[in-house]
Amino acid sequence: MALFNPSRDEVREFFYNAWQKQLSAGVLTPLEMMACDWIKLHPEYHPILSSKEALLQEFIPEQGQTNPFLHLSMHLSISEQISIDQPPGIKLLAKQLSQKLDSEHEAQHKIMECLGRALWESQRSGQTLDAVAYIESIRKLL
Repeated sequence: MALFNPSRDEVREFFYNAWQKQLSAGVLTPLEMMACDWIKLHPEYHPILSSKEALLQEFIPEQGQTNPFLHLSMHLSISEQISIDQPPGIKLLAKQLSQKLDSEHEAQHKIMECLGRALWESQRSGQTLDAVAYIESIRKLL
């Protein structure tokens, strides 16, 4: 089974094109609609997503820069995880965290930190993502 594994440039083009369609009242695919919903919640990214030249920009965490494309991709990944409840339990935990924080957006940011740690651990160890540890780290936020 092949996994969807777009290149860095493909990810950037996807978000740029989705935002351009949104701005011009174009027809969006369901995934583009979801992406634009998250983009709307991040006005700080609007200038980047409005500039074709910005697609080439490097974002250096050591200089305090957040990569908007990575951030938005993680929002989409978490939204997908929640929609299909994979890993099992994430849907309920996300709902509970959203209620606790009174914000789905802030809940996703907290989950994003957990996902980032889980991905880092996975890459560091050369193992697949530990879904149990990932879910447990979200549970600890409650």
